[in-house]
Amino acid sequence: MNQSELLRNFGDDEDIRPEVKSLISSLPSYTDVEGKKLCNYQGCWYYYKNLQAVLDYQKNFKPLDTDIIVTSYPKSGTTWLKALTVALLQRSEDGLQNHPLTSDSPHGLVPFLEMKLYLKSSTPDLTNLSSSPRLFSTHMPLHTLREPLKDSPCKIVYVCRNVKDVIVSLWHFRSRIENKEAERSKLESIVESFCKGVNNYGPFWDNVLSYWKGSLEDPDHVLFMRYEDLKEEPYDQVIRLAEFLGCPFTQEEIHSGSVEKILDLCSLDNLRNLDINKSGIAWNKLHHSIFFRKGEVDDWKNHLTTEMADKIDMIIHEKFQGSGLRI
Repeated sequence: MNQSELLRNFGDDEDIRPEVKSLISSLPSYTDVEGKKLCNYQGCWYYYKNLQAVLDYQKNFKPLDTDIIVTSYPKSGTTWLKALTVALLQRSEDGLQNHPLTSDSPHGLVPFLEMKLYLKSSTPDLTNLSSSPRLFSTHMPLHTLREPLKDSPCKIVYVCRNVKDVIVSLWHFRSRIENKEAERSKLESIVESFCKGVNNYGPFWDNVLSYWKGSLEDPDHVLFMRYEDLKEEPYDQVIRLAEFLGCPFTQEEIHSGSVEKILDLCSLDNLRNLDINKSGIAWNKLHHSIFFRKGEVDDWKNHLTTEMADKIDMIIHEKFQGSGLRI
């Protein structure tokens, strides 16, 4: 997919309804370094078509009590968390052979609300979702996501990642979309926009803190996970996730190695090498393979200058001070 196609998908005003255009005209606006237009709604920056999808979601989504929504800031471990969620909910006595993850990508199995379902239709048909419970995903902040949920007991899982690794991952992701080498000037621009808080789904700190506070206030329905914890102690974190989702491991499963099998199935190397992820095409016309890179902790040290890192750290320290969140 080239840059002009991306602009048509997310950043321009094609197919934007008149009433949404009117709203956009009243909102703070910004044009990013790639020339894509953003506007700020409920404290979060969106491309125009994503905002229209968010509005349609808020107006038309009807939650089921059993729904599960996987959430994250972009490039924070979304693909991995989706895979783990599917693997946990769709495990059975016959093991992991012919598992859904071997025939569809995590993004196909856990569709985005505002970047797929409501992007394509203001009232998408959700009756054809094959999984039970229904699985959805989003990058919206919690207060925006929860608007149509009201008192629904559906569960929300959020994964957070060190912002410096997020920035580097986004830099490589955008470069791969454009089929270009990762240019230093583009990295500098991304760092600058992150520090200003003016970037798609930003500010980063507001997105993260919305879910952190939500998890403290309502731990039965909002689970906050750290990417670094998943990497450092995957066994314990997967057991924690399974318990939250309402599908805890039995002692028999634990003794038979079920946890390890799920971790192996969902490992980056295994997912990357599945045929569906080597050759498949996602809903947005991107190759599934583009969603798999290193997935390493502290990869930012190979790319960010000391000055960049210090500037980011200073802002993050200021924004998260007093929250109790370790990031």
